[in-house]
This record gives sequence, structure tokens and C-alpha cells, in this order.
Amino acid sequence: MIVNLILTFAMVALISTYHGVRGLDNGLALTPPMGWLAWERYRCIIDCEKYPDECISEKLFMRAADLLVSEGYADLGYEYVIVDDCWLATNRSADGMLEADKKRFPSGIKALSNYIHSKGLKFGLYQDLGSKTCAGFPGVLGNEAKDAKRFAEWEVDYVKLDGCFSDVRDMDKGYVEFGKHLNNTGRPMVYSCSWPAYQEFKGMRIDYASIAEHCSLWRNYGDIDDSWSSVMDIADYFATKQEFWAQYAGPGHWNDPDTLLIGNFGLSFDQSKSQMAIWAVLAAPLLMSTKLSAVRPEFKEILQNKEIIKISQDTIGVQGTRIFRDEDIDIWSRPVRPVYNGFCSCAVAFVSRRADGAPYAYKITVEHLGLLNPNGYTIKNLYGGKYANNINNQYVSRKSVVRVRVNPSGVVFLRFDVNKLKEGNVTALNHTVEFT
Repeated sequence: MIVNLILTFAMVALISTYHGVRGLDNGLALTPPMGWLAWERYRCIIDCEKYPDECISEKLFMRAADLLVSEGYADLGYEYVIVDDCWLATNRSADGMLEADKKRFPSGIKALSNYIHSKGLKFGLYQDLGSKTCAGFPGVLGNEAKDAKRFAEWEVDYVKLDGCFSDVRDMDKGYVEFGKHLNNTGRPMVYSCSWPAYQEFKGMRIDYASIAEHCSLWRNYGDIDDSWSSVMDIADYFATKQEFWAQYAGPGHWNDPDTLLIGNFGLSFDQSKSQMAIWAVLAAPLLMSTKLSAVRPEFKEILQNKEIIKISQDTIGVQGTRIFRDEDIDIWSRPVRPVYNGFCSCAVAFVSRRADGAPYAYKITVEHLGLLNPNGYTIKNLYGGKYANNINNQYVSRKSVVRVRVNPSGVVFLRFDVNKLKEGNVTALNHTVEFT
């Protein structure tokens, strides 16, 4: 079953690549978007007198843009600075146009967009399909074409459209129509939809084929909170839906489990490593929502792990899945490049659900992970750690045993690259390798 699942996903990915499936037919988001988004960390803090460094204001987003560049995030692909709810004035202008709050955004949205672009970054902006945003500011309902044109005039690169104060039964039409208005402006904009998240909790039959055709990415579930339980709730929900959801993910159209919490208050170091690994396997957008100036070095190292970002941005574009659960160890797997003779390489995350104190030892054969290349694989530990005998690039066969020792609520994240050598030339084929 595991083998068939992986091979099926690989086939879907290759077909998608050849057919050029694209969200909004604009060639954007061919890999999951990366950047910084305000909501989880800053919510709707609008009192700039009490909280001058945390309020939703132009200074907050300018500061985020500065830090993405100066702290090296931009060089690794974190390119979007996304304004979420609470940027708007309480009412539209006299002529019905959207306006930013003049006290918190005195220079205006176009000036903020220009500033972010001057840093070599891209600008994202929030709105809502309904009459009001979730925080009660003006929504797009009744002004869709006008607002899409306004976004283009502001040179927005990424639009997040929420679904508060709208009828879920109208979303199939409303989200599609707003996407068409964005397209009609002539400005390419990544389109992030909240469409399925609202319908999911109403028990509706959701048209994911239409969502994938019209949205660049979409939220499937409720907002993430700053806790390990929230991360795992989302991961578990994705796992229960994975056979259905994963088929709609691919270059230009992605399932979105919400933002990265790494560097905030709620996740430990090991839990942060686990979230980064699961999100990479899920081909999820990597959108940080943290106070970038306060991220400690060990958490910054997770966010800037080049090998894991490479997994996230793999161009096959297959959403991975949870393939096995055993002894409170969840095994997540995603096919990645390179592909050789029809066999994919693979990223495999062993995530511990345990809380019993000591790291837990778990073992499994390579073939039971669904990895059947007759020439074997080369393994890399994506979080470093100790490799068996301290030897890098050690080859394993299908019959080799992989032994991991996983910290409570932690992860061991491995990359298996297909080996091109003939089996007779592979050394140490039927041995055990160990990772911590």
C-alpha cells in the first residue's frame, strides 16, 4: 500500500509538470510561496501608543522587510511580506475606494508597496470576500472589480482573500469571480483563498478541482495557534484527508496548513524542527509569522535550513503524506528529485508523538518505507546529528535497516537520494544505519 501510494503520487506529479497546471493561469507559485505574514504573531493589535513595536502599521511591515533582507531570509527564498487583517480604515472613502488607516499607515499602501519592492521583495495584502473582514473592516462584497483594480494600482503581488461575513454557499462563485477580476487587471498576483476552510466546517461537498484551477493556494483548516497541539491537530487533519487533498496540490496550486510558528512562544526547539519537517513534506507554503528581530539563533537555524527548504521547494511538486504510524512515531514521506529509472528520491520525517522522557529508538527497513530502487539510496540527515560511524553519503539497499532515535515531540528528518550505481558496486548493502 505504501509503495503504491508513493508511486501514484510520483506519476501525478510528472503528469502535472508536463501539462503545466497553473493556478489562475499566471505562472506564479510554481513552488510553495515563502515569506512572512503578520496574523498569527500580531493578530489585530492596533493600539500603537501602548504597543508601538507590535501594532499593525506601515512600520511593522517595513521592519519585517528590512529583517528579511538583513538576516538572510530573502536570500533563501522568503520573498513575500504579507499584510493581514486590520490595515484598513473603518470605512471606504467618499468615492467608495479602499483606504488604509491613515494614522497607522500615514504614507499609504502604495508607498509601503514601493518600499517592500525596493528591498527586492514582494508585497502581499489581505481582504475578505464578505461585507466585512473578520475584524470588521470593509470587505470586497459589491466592490470586487474596483478592489481588484485598486490592488493592481498598488502593485500588490499576493492577495489573501478571507471568508468572514460571506455565505459559504456563494463561495464557489464568489472566489472564482474575484480571481477573474484579479486576472483582468493584467497584473500577476498570487491568489490565496480561504474558500475550503469555511466550507469544510459546514460539512459541504467541496469542489477542489475548481479551487485548484482558480486559486494559487488555499487554506483547508482553521487558524493555527501558537502551540504544539495546534500544529498536530492540523497535521492529523491533513493526514485524514490526504488521499483526497494531495491530488490537487502541485505547481501553481497548493494546500495551505497555515503559518510557521517557529521562533514564537509556543513551540520548543524539537517541536519547531518537527513543524518545519512536516510542512516541507506537505509542500506547504513557508510563511513565517514571528517577531523576526527576536528569533533566537537555534530557531533561525531551523527556518534557514537550506536542505529542508530544498525539500519544500522541490520542483516535482508532490504533496507528501503520512504513510505509517507505529509506537507513537508518525512517518511522513514525500517524493522528490532526483528521479532515476522511474524511482524517486524521498524525504522521510520520523515525528514523535511520545512524551515519556527519553529519546525513543525506532527501526524500519528501507523497503518498508516504500523505497524500492534496486541500486539503493544515499541517506542524508537533514538536521545534522550523528550519522552511523560518522560516515556521510553511506549507501543502503532496500533490505537495510534504518534506526532512528527521536526526541519526545521531536523529529529525525532524512533524505534518501536514489543511487545510480549498480547493486554489485554498492558497499555495505544489508546493514543498519542509525540517526539521532
